[in-house]
Amino acid sequence: MKDLTRYSLKSHNTFGMDVKCRRFMEFSFVEELRQTLHSLTDADKPLLFIGSGSNILFTKDFEGTVIHSAIKGYSATKVDGNVLLRCGSGETWDDIVNMCVRNGLYGAENLSLIPGEVGASAIQNIGAYGVEAKDLIHEVEAVDVNTGDVRTFTNAECEYSYRWSKFKGEWRNRFIITYVTYSLSETFSPHLDYGNIRAVLEEKGIQSPTATQLRNAIIEIRNKKLPDPKVEGNAGSFFTNPIVPTMKYEELLAEFGAVPHYPIDADRVKIPAGWMIEQCGWKGKSLGRAGVHSRQALVLVNRGGADGEDVLKLCETIKKDVYDKFGIEIKPEVNII
Repeated sequence: MKDLTRYSLKSHNTFGMDVKCRRFMEFSFVEELRQTLHSLTDADKPLLFIGSGSNILFTKDFEGTVIHSAIKGYSATKVDGNVLLRCGSGETWDDIVNMCVRNGLYGAENLSLIPGEVGASAIQNIGAYGVEAKDLIHEVEAVDVNTGDVRTFTNAECEYSYRWSKFKGEWRNRFIITYVTYSLSETFSPHLDYGNIRAVLEEKGIQSPTATQLRNAIIEIRNKKLPDPKVEGNAGSFFTNPIVPTMKYEELLAEFGAVPHYPIDADRVKIPAGWMIEQCGWKGKSLGRAGVHSRQALVLVNRGGADGEDVLKLCETIKKDVYDKFGIEIKPEVNII
């Protein structure tokens, strides 16, 4: 069990913000976590639960206790024709995807190279290229912060939707995730009809990809589009793509001509926030020491020496410009602390 004071969080956030927390605690076992929670006092609060920090923007030092899971390991069980894979919340997400592909466990290929840890997948409902974590999650194990009780939640109880779960809403700061169990298939059924997946595969002369070929294509696409946080600090997609009424989309279509969109149902469509940001002229531009990535307008970056307030100012400026031009409010996907 790690227990440190005035601890730097620079290595725990991909924006590379050099901020400190008053206390940092890292557990490797469920019982360690339970004992830790029982030992905390009001002086240790507020509490902040983090993974790898790939979805956080720190704007200042955190005057409380940061708690991080280092629970590792995974185990597989066959149930009703599928494989249930139980993973420790401290496992790196892409390591799990890689392991699945190598061992003939399918379903997560499109989520390759998404940064973060297993625990975050269940909180954020991470998603990419037509697949979301909710499509795979069987159940989630967590510890109640208030009581120390161990709880297990079904997929339905988590109430997943686009980049959302009850852990981000009603259960926010109430539970610390310890294990996530995914339901995977031993039959490969690729999802190819999102973004430019097929185009990338066709360039390589691949019509019917293997899981490895699909994973490699996804990795190639992401590497071309997204900056390496070790080179240019960022948290991946900074904003969620807004879902708007079909009537609003039709108004935009009439005003702006072709507008990229993804139908949700008969009444709603999703519009790429990155496209709107680009239309506002922000792609590749900077505001002080923070900027918008030159290849993907959805990504805000630390140009070097930026602090959290610099990035937050850029975020608010972009939000205003998008609203003024399109009448749509875009919201940060990143957790701003």
